[in-house]
Amino acid sequence: MSNRPRAIALDTSVVIRLLVQQPALLFDCAALFLEERLAANASVQVSDLVLAETYFALQSFYRVSKTDALQMLRAFVATPGIEVSPTARAVLSLPGLATANPGFVDRLIHGAAQSAGQTLVTFEKAARKLPATHVLEPSALTPS
Repeated sequence: MSNRPRAIALDTSVVIRLLVQQPALLFDCAALFLEERLAANASVQVSDLVLAETYFALQSFYRVSKTDALQMLRAFVATPGIEVSPTARAVLSLPGLATANPGFVDRLIHGAAQSAGQTLVTFEKAARKLPATHVLEPSALTPS
């Protein structure tokens, strides 16, 4: 039996505090918790959904630019011991992601579908650039 502590999953509220370091009391609490878990060699997971929600919260609530939000996420997931999906790691490594269309969250969704062996079905025309994607065309419908 392993002595490794039970795996944990960080919520958006914790990741946000770690990134923006505000309010100070919550940042200190989150940072100490994370430091202790990493020192104990715990598995610290951050889901794609938490990354997406954090990305939007940084922009909408904290007024962080897309470029800076992505840089903050990249730096965070580069922390030794922070575990994210291979899809998130690959998407965050894409150059020009802040101005890419489809963007960060759409690419996370597409990557999850790809990982599951699924074809992504969408109305997003920009998704035509991505493999195994079917873009629905309402104009192709004919009235009965």
